[in-house]
Amino acid sequence: MFDRLSEIFGAVFVAETADKKTDFKTALAALLVHACRIDGERQNTENLQLRQLLQKRFQLSDFETEWLVAEAEKHEDDAVDLYRYTSTIAEELDQSGRSDVVRMLWEIVLVDGNLDDYESNLVWRVAELLGVSTRDRVNLRQQVEVKLGLSDSNSEKEEL
Repeated sequence: MFDRLSEIFGAVFVAETADKKTDFKTALAALLVHACRIDGERQNTENLQLRQLLQKRFQLSDFETEWLVAEAEKHEDDAVDLYRYTSTIAEELDQSGRSDVVRMLWEIVLVDGNLDDYESNLVWRVAELLGVSTRDRVNLRQQVEVKLGLSDSNSEKEEL
């Protein structure tokens, strides 16, 4: 009887764990939504950048993009940590793909031309969780700054 109860509760636990696992698209979108929200000022430039990055990455229509963002926002509202997202992303992507995620984060947090400590810390933590090196993280930031025309700004440069 004890074995049967263990089987039943074990099956319930596995089912609940599977339900809580976030799919790759939603995990990436939720991480980017988190980046938009972290400074407490969700600006139109960040919202637009979020949608453009998701459309390009997943080749989505406008409707599909809005649906994905809405799902990501629901997940982000319930999130307690970043590991839920980064573990899913790390399982799905190789090293180059993980670097692309860090680049996308930089594109979100830098698009408004202002990088605060919360945003910088978020990119650092995600890069660490995804196994993207400090050197690559800093190089990706510099590439995004050049792309966005921020390379001549007075923003603090991270040291390697």
